[in-house]
Amino acid sequence: MSDETTNKDKQQQDDDLAEGTLLSHLVELRSRLIRISIAVIGVFVILLPFSQKIFVVVSRPLVEVLPGQKMIATAVASPLLTPFKLTFFVALFVAMPVVLYQVWAFVAPGLYRKEKRFAFPLLGSSIILFYAGIAFAYFVVFELVFGFFASVTPQSVEMMTDIAAYLDFITKIFLAFGLAFEVPIATVLVVWTGLTTPQKLGKARPYVFLMAFVVGMFLTPPDIISQTLLAVPVYLLYELGIVMSRLFTTRRKESEDEAIATDN
Repeated sequence: MSDETTNKDKQQQDDDLAEGTLLSHLVELRSRLIRISIAVIGVFVILLPFSQKIFVVVSRPLVEVLPGQKMIATAVASPLLTPFKLTFFVALFVAMPVVLYQVWAFVAPGLYRKEKRFAFPLLGSSIILFYAGIAFAYFVVFELVFGFFASVTPQSVEMMTDIAAYLDFITKIFLAFGLAFEVPIATVLVVWTGLTTPQKLGKARPYVFLMAFVVGMFLTPPDIISQTLLAVPVYLLYELGIVMSRLFTTRRKESEDEAIATDN
């Protein structure tokens, strides 16, 4: 009887501990989400007075190739709402370092000390790559794609783009290229978790090359230029990810060897 009571008490303690751990994780998650929201809203409030100028800058790649160098607004509230929405997306992109840091801070307590040493450089690299993808889309992709669209427009058609449609187009492109440029980080994380090895990733090159074009077909507008401009960098970044994963596994092995030597 006493053994049954002891087992029940132990089970109750384990349940209370698990419940307390889950509750603490939920509280921590709520805290991180609140900080992310404050960062995004704070940047948005700061940028809101410049919403018109932000729209002028972001729309420049298309406006420069339009016949009258002006866009149109087909909805009554578009001249107000479209710059407002664009400013919010810009605030989200600007606050992305805070967003990624809060995600890292949430998972960091579950990492070992040697894993944290590699996780922080990956965090910094992911932020840089995200902005590199957005810059590549703005300075390279937009110029080529909009120039191509303008050159193939029939003579009987006047190219007049609605500002709301333009906003939907560029946000998808920015997000697609921002995430696509995270391929090296995703590659390193896959190797880190032990799901694969750099050698296996190297053998999968032909399939990745094909999948890059398939992904580009779904993430970009239905034209071969933007699809290719996304697929080619994704594949090159995959190759970069293989190199980074090899360096990571080498340094990780050296770190483990040093830890074993120190224990001995």
